[in-house]
Parts: sequence; C-alpha cells; structure tokens
Amino acid sequence: MQSKIQFILSMIIFGTIGLVVRKIDLSSSERALLSSLIGCLFLTVLFFMMKKKISWHLMKSNASILLFSSIALGGNWIFLYQSYDHTTIANATLGYYFAPVFVMILSPIILKEQLSLKKVVCIMVAILGLVLIVGEGLSASKTEDLLGLFYGLVAAAFYAALLLLNKFIKGMEKLELTIIQLGTTAILLMPYVFLTSGFGMFNVSSASIPFIFILGIFNTGIGFWLFFSGMEKLKGQSIAMLSYVDPFVAILISALVLQEQMTMLQMLGGALLLASTFIGEIKSLTFLKQ
Repeated sequence: MQSKIQFILSMIIFGTIGLVVRKIDLSSSERALLSSLIGCLFLTVLFFMMKKKISWHLMKSNASILLFSSIALGGNWIFLYQSYDHTTIANATLGYYFAPVFVMILSPIILKEQLSLKKVVCIMVAILGLVLIVGEGLSASKTEDLLGLFYGLVAAAFYAALLLLNKFIKGMEKLELTIIQLGTTAILLMPYVFLTSGFGMFNVSSASIPFIFILGIFNTGIGFWLFFSGMEKLKGQSIAMLSYVDPFVAILISALVLQEQMTMLQMLGGALLLASTFIGEIKSLTFLKQ
C-alpha cells in the first residue's frame, strides 16, 4: 500500500507541473535548466543521506547512452514547457501522452519486439483521438493551440526516445540514473541557455523565484524520489494503471483551476487517446492480442 501511495503522490506532483511552469517568467530552456539543476542537487543530497554511492564503473560503461538519454530529457522538458506557453494544460498533456504510441511504433524497430494486433488497433485509435483534438483546433483557427499541441508532440517524441534509450542502460539503479541524467542535462543546457539568453536568467522576477524552487525541489526532486520509491515494489500493470493519475490531475487543473475550455470533440479525442495508450500498456487484456 505504501508503494502505491508514493507512486500516486508522484503522479499528482507531476500533474501540477503545468500550473507551476506557467508562474515562471523565463524561457522554456531556462526553466528546463533550473529544474534539472535544482532537482539534481536535491536528489544528490538525498542519495548520500541514504548512504548510497555512485557506481563510476557503470557510468563509464553506459556513458554514450547516458549522454543521448540526457539530451532526450532536456529536449523533452524544453518542448513540454514551451507547449504549456502556447495552449491549455489539457491540450499540452494530451499531446505529451502520445509518447506511449511513439514507443509502440518504434519498439519493433529498436527493441525488436513484436507489434501485436492489439497494439496496432491502439495506435490507430490514439491517432484518431489526436485527429479529433487537432481537427477541432483547425476548425476554430486556434493557431496558438495547434502550435502548443505540436510542441507537446515533440516533447512526447523526446520522452519516447528517453524511455527507449533507458532500456539499453545496464546495472544502474533508478535514483542514481536520474541524478546522472539530470546533472548531465543541466551541464548540456548551460552553454545553450547562456548563448541564447545570456545572463537574463538572473534577472528573473521576484514573483517567479518561489515557483522555480517548487519546480526544482517539489516537481522534479520529490516527484522523482516518490516515483522511483513507489515503482520499486509495484508490478508493471499497476504502474501503467496508476500513471494515468498524472493526466487526470493536469486536465482537472486545466478545467477547474485555470477555467480552460475543451470542446466535446476534443474531450472525446482525449478520452480515445488516453484509453488507447492505457489498453496498449496493460498486458493482461488479451483480447485482440496475437
């Protein structure tokens, strides 16, 4: 029960990211840099308080994959935060939750996994859901919404790449892996941020500062700690089911807190998208399975 509570709490925390990001008056790359840096420092302190040690030999043997996965993590956050700036949190979240579809499509090529009939149907239903969301945006000529949804899909592609790359990392425990990826992401983003934004990041408004620390410590540090602590003793099916607390919370915040509107067609599209990815991840549903 404790593991489930920890995992659900992590999903609730992740579901509030859009709301927190909206309160920070910085570019998406600057927000990504600060969240990865602060989150890395917080988790590093926690890691050593737990009397754990970094496995340097494992770091070395996984160095190339760690580098590419950190690039994927940075791209994921930059485009996700950019998505929140251009569309509703609900649309950004739905676009981002296309990541499992990308994983299903790429798994036969990269992981040499068989693509079952069930997954093919799930992919088609997810694409139909996305078409309904995008089509409604086109009919209303909401170019900002479409741009935001596009950024959400790019973030999903980076996240799918991160998930697939992590499959090739051998021997490292999840918390250690997260610290290294966050730290590497921060190091990689530093030159990019300073070349594109200069030192403007240090002129951030005083109103944004508390939310920067909330994003780094709460949403990134504590969120990931609870995520991996909970996931450690949960079965894959439970993880897949409970993961949908995240988009549920994000969509609730979008509708109830921010009063952002969704049309009936967009809600139907969102339901199809989430349901198809959920069914695609549940192994025990054997109907349509070859």
